[in-house]
Amino acid sequence: MHPLTEKIREAIATTTEGLTEEQLRRHPEGKWDSASILEHLALTFGGTTRVMDKCVREGRPLATSASMRHRIAQLLVLRFNYIPSGRKAPERVVPSGIGSKEALQLIFTNLERMDEALRICEEQFGCKKKIADHPVLGPIPISGWRKFHLAHTLHHMKQIQERARGGSEADRKLAAAR
Repeated sequence: MHPLTEKIREAIATTTEGLTEEQLRRHPEGKWDSASILEHLALTFGGTTRVMDKCVREGRPLATSASMRHRIAQLLVLRFNYIPSGRKAPERVVPSGIGSKEALQLIFTNLERMDEALRICEEQFGCKKKIADHPVLGPIPISGWRKFHLAHTLHHMKQIQERARGGSEADRKLAAAR
């Protein structure tokens, strides 16, 4: 397993270890619960796997040209590890509401599959060549895909930790004001 994939796996395992079903289902009003966050991440890992598999099947990278918007997003996410909050997820990675145990199983399965697909693409095309387009970041290399998934996972692990503790400070203040 690639070292960044191992960091992703470790972050998920450490964050979710010992969480109860109640903690995994807790969420602020209008937001996903932790099980849904895990399912969302599993879906993103699966999506990346499908894109990498397509590159291998076609025998070529599928990246297009980066726009200025892509370059700015790449700088924020891949250089500064900043994932902005409040962005609506693409429809294909919106959770359907599977159970928390199923979400945990799916996330680790899809993470392993993604790691293997990225490894195969890296062997075939190298880690620096832009391989495929991310929906927000545009064309990025294998190393960018790995960095994105680490930053994205860590962003969501913070949310899971907040939900397990009963919400963010802002959520607790809002609830107290009601």
